[in-house]
Amino acid sequence: MTAQAVRVHKLGHAVLKVRSLETSVPFYRDVLGLNEVARHGRQMVFFSCGENHHDLALLEVGAQAPAPASGQVGLYHLAFKVGDSLDELRAFRDHLATHGVALAGQSDHRVSQSLYCHDPDGIMIELYVDADPAVWLDDPGAVAHIGALDL
Repeated sequence: MTAQAVRVHKLGHAVLKVRSLETSVPFYRDVLGLNEVARHGRQMVFFSCGENHHDLALLEVGAQAPAPASGQVGLYHLAFKVGDSLDELRAFRDHLATHGVALAGQSDHRVSQSLYCHDPDGIMIELYVDADPAVWLDDPGAVAHIGALDL
């Protein structure tokens, strides 16, 4: 019997530090559509995309918390899959506009197509649909592509 290498199986969840749960919870729950599943006192809220006990948690750190400096080590963005087609991505773009959320950009990554916006604390959020998996299975380097997306 050969020993298997120890490895991580998947990313389980992320916890974001936010200034205010009162401001951030409506964005993640009402705009992004995550399911609020639990609270830990007045300091943390847990969300699920539906298949995991929780995928994201928010930890309130207070209104005076400074934003991370540009170029500082840390989280660049979080990505959420919003469907399987460009029509679903367009619908999400329109949904964001309805909620007054401005787009920060949109990109064709060949392996996926994405919209970008910011949460109430300025954390970059990517909303994407995957392209045909054959794109990256045939060319794993395609994941490094960033091009213009015209929706």
